[in-house]
Amino acid sequence: MMAIYGPLRLILDIAFFIMLIHIIMSWLISFQVLNLGQQFVAQIWYGLNRLLEPIYTPIRNFLPDTRPLDLAPLVAFIIIISLRDYILPTLLF
Repeated sequence: MMAIYGPLRLILDIAFFIMLIHIIMSWLISFQVLNLGQQFVAQIWYGLNRLLEPIYTPIRNFLPDTRPLDLAPLVAFIIIISLRDYILPTLLF
């Protein structure tokens, strides 16, 4: 079972940190600490958006429309934490 658990845990850990970076970066952009006019910041931001949008889109379709507040990253973050820390160890051990 460790042969399955290890890679799945690694994938969920990587997804966790990528989403954490995306969430923190969105706050910094909203509070104008980071500027999308800078090429490096814009490249990272658009790359993270392209990477995470396939995860967020089905969640946005499921959730009610809360236009100024996007709850999809929060729900995806909670799902990844639940899978990584509770569901995966319970299923495989």
